Formats: sequence, structure tokens, C-alpha cells
Amino acid sequence: MGTTERADRFYADQVLDRLNTRMRAFAARQEMFFLATADRHGECDNTFRAGPPGFLHVLDDRTLAYPEYRGNGVQASLGNIEENPHVGILMMDFLQDRIGLHVNGTARVVADDEMRRTHFGLAYDPVPGRRAQVWVEVTVEEAYIHCAKHIPHLRKVPPRDTGRAWGTDDFKRKGGDFFGAAAEASERGPFLPPPRADAAVWRAEAERVLERAEQRTAAAKEQTFGGWFSRSVSA
Repeated sequence: MGTTERADRFYADQVLDRLNTRMRAFAARQEMFFLATADRHGECDNTFRAGPPGFLHVLDDRTLAYPEYRGNGVQASLGNIEENPHVGILMMDFLQDRIGLHVNGTARVVADDEMRRTHFGLAYDPVPGRRAQVWVEVTVEEAYIHCAKHIPHLRKVPPRDTGRAWGTDDFKRKGGDFFGAAAEASERGPFLPPPRADAAVWRAEAERVLERAEQRTAAAKEQTFGGWFSRSVSA
């Protein structure tokens, strides 16, 4: 497409392998972000995460962490991360600076008690629907700007008396059948849930996943990360 020179200049000038001071401050005040994951076969999923300002914790210039709250039970993102640790985070500030920040890196799932032992001072959220079940810790590999020219400038609506329905199981308060999918679901054929493994089979598979993750981590340590934008140039 004739953009190689422009892309190379962007990568050279704007893409860091860590979060600088301004990036850390930006991330620390976000109330939402978008998360991209993929499974071992490359099948992608993109989802939304939200919480009070600071729910995305900046642990240091190379590490972010966020709590996983109780959701719909599918756990698509966590399942993908167990199979493929590569993630992409997009933070968008629609309200103040009208700018975005991309963070690409590798993630791991951490139990809540382990996270609190390692990082003292993490607050316990008093809202039941915002209590961490597990955490996702992201090691930063790339961080770069998302340009402002197409980001709309929005205005925050004052909170209502009812507040947000964190952790609710009420069908209507969660959105109900907003898109009318229930009436058309039968057209795709009967839904057959995947077979559920017993505890021993599940544990064996989990151990295999962890072993593969450890092998990938060991292999990654032996290689120098060259950036997701790097390209091969033939002589």
C-alpha cells in the first residue's frame, strides 16, 4: 500500500517497549479498556473491561494488572490467555484528552491471594460485583499512541441514583435480549454444549497448558523481542 516508510518512521518514533511517565498516568486514570485475545488456533475475541478509575493497575513501567470480575461464565478471554498469552489492550479517552493508548504484551492469570501477597496495598472493592475472582497480569512489550483524529469527544452523564448494576443476575438489568437473538437462535441449529471433563481429566489438561506456557516463557527469554511491526528486508 506504499506506507512502509511512514510505518517505519512511526515505529521508530512512537513505539516503546515500556510505559513512560505520561503513559503510566494515562493508564492509571482509565475507567475502561478494550481487550483483544486469541486462542491457540488464532480465533480472535475482543471484549470490554470497566471499573472505577485505577482498576487497571500500573505496577511498574513494564507491568499492568486488572481484576476479572464475575461475568457470564463463558470466560472467553481467560480461556484464550491460558492457550495463547499474547494480548492487545486499547485504552480510549473520549472525555478529556481525546487520545488512545495501545499496549501489546503477554498475559498470565494470577489468583487473587497470590496477587495480594506479591503487591501489597491492593484495595478490596466493597461492591460485590467488583470483587476480583482472579487477576490478569500483562507484561508490556509494545506501547504506542492511537491518534486523535477519529476519536469522538464525549461528555460524561452524571450518575443516577440507582447506580450501575455490578454483579447482577437480573436478565433485564444486564441488557436482556436487546438484539433479539433468542428468536433467531434456533435457526443456527441446536446448541450442544461441549462435553464437560471430570476433575482428573480437567486437571491433567490444565497441567499440560501450564507446562506449555512455561516452555513458551523459557523460549521467549532466549530470544530478543523485535517488535510486532518489524519486517524482514531482503538484501
